Amino acid sequence: MAFPDRRTSDVLLTVLLFAAVCAVIYLARRIFLIFILSVLFAYLIDPVVKFLQGHALFFKNLRGPAVVEVYLAIVLLIGFGGYTFAPSVARNTVKLVDQTPALLESLSTGDIAGQLRGEYGWTEQQEFRLRSFLARHKDEIQGMTLDVDRLLSNGAQLLGWLLLIPILAIFFLRDGDNIASALIQVFCSANRRLAVRAIADDLHIMLTRYIRGQVTLCGLSFLFYSSALLLMRFPHAMALAVLGGLLEFIPVVGWMSTFAAIVGVGIVNHSHWLWMAALLGLWRATQDYYVAPKIMGRQLKIHPLAAVFAVLVGAEVGGVVGIFLAVPLIASMRVIWRTCGGEQRGAALDCDDATAASVPEILADTATS
Repeated sequence: MAFPDRRTSDVLLTVLLFAAVCAVIYLARRIFLIFILSVLFAYLIDPVVKFLQGHALFFKNLRGPAVVEVYLAIVLLIGFGGYTFAPSVARNTVKLVDQTPALLESLSTGDIAGQLRGEYGWTEQQEFRLRSFLARHKDEIQGMTLDVDRLLSNGAQLLGWLLLIPILAIFFLRDGDNIASALIQVFCSANRRLAVRAIADDLHIMLTRYIRGQVTLCGLSFLFYSSALLLMRFPHAMALAVLGGLLEFIPVVGWMSTFAAIVGVGIVNHSHWLWMAALLGLWRATQDYYVAPKIMGRQLKIHPLAAVFAVLVGAEVGGVVGIFLAVPLIASMRVIWRTCGGEQRGAALDCDDATAASVPEILADTATS
C-alpha cells in the first residue's frame, strides 16, 4: 500500500484547506468584521425599508427607492441633530479637553479628594481613604493620558471604517436574498441546497429577533438616561440620552463612551456628576447581568445563563468584538444544530419506516418458500 493512501491525503488536504481559510479570516478579520456589522446595520433599518416599500405613494413595492428614502431620512436627521446640538457640544468638548490635563493631574496627586470634601461635605476620614486609593493607583491614572492620546490618534481611522458600514449595507438591503442564493449555489451541492436554504431562512429570523432585542435595550437605556439626567438637572440631558441610547449597540466601548461623556459634562458644568456616576454604574450592572440576558434569551430562545456565558467567553476570547458577536454566534449555532438534528432524526425515521415496511414482504417471501 502506497503512503500516504487516498484517504489520508484527503484528510490532510482538508485540514490544510481549513487552516488556510482560518488564516485568511484572521488576516482579514477587520474586513470580515466590517461586512458583519454592515449586515447587522441592514437588519436594523430593514423594517423601515419594508414599511416604506409597502406604503409609498409613487414607488410602491420597489425596494431601491425605499432604501434611498431611508438613507435620505437618516442624513436629514443627522443634519438636524448637528445643527441643533453641534454648537453646545463643541463648546463643552473644548472645555472638557482643556480641563482634562488638570483633572488627570488632580487625580494622580490626590488633590481632587480635597475638592470633593469641600463640595460634598466629606469627613477627613473619607478624604484620606480617597487619597490613599488614588495614591495606590497613581501609575494607572497617569497611564490614562497615553490611552486618551492613542484613542484620539486612532479616531480618524476608526471613523473611516465606520463610514463603510452604511455604504456596504445598501447592497445587502437591495440584493441580500440574491446574494444568499448565489452563495448557496456556488458552495453547496444540488442535494444540499434546500437544507442550507432552510438554515439560511432560520438564521434570517434569528438575526431579525436579535436586532429587535438590541433596539429594545437601546430604548430602555434611553429612558434611563433621560430620566436620570433630567432628575439631576444635567445640561443637554436629551442629547446625552439619545447618544447613550444609540451607543448601546456598541458593547463596552459604547457605554464607556456614554459614561465618559455624561461625567465629563457634569464635571465641566459642576453638576452632581459623582451621584450620576454611581447611578450609571448601577444601571450598567442591571443591564448587563439581568435585563440584557432576559431580553436576548426571550428573543433568541436561549437561556439567560447561556447568554451571560457567551458574553463572558466572547470577552475573554475576542474582547469588544467577541462581546458583540457572542450572543448572535451562539444563537446561530443553536439554529444550525437544531436544523441538522431535525434532518438526522427525519432520516432515521424514514429508515425505520422503510425497514418496517420491508418486514412483511420478507415474512411473506419466507412463507411462500
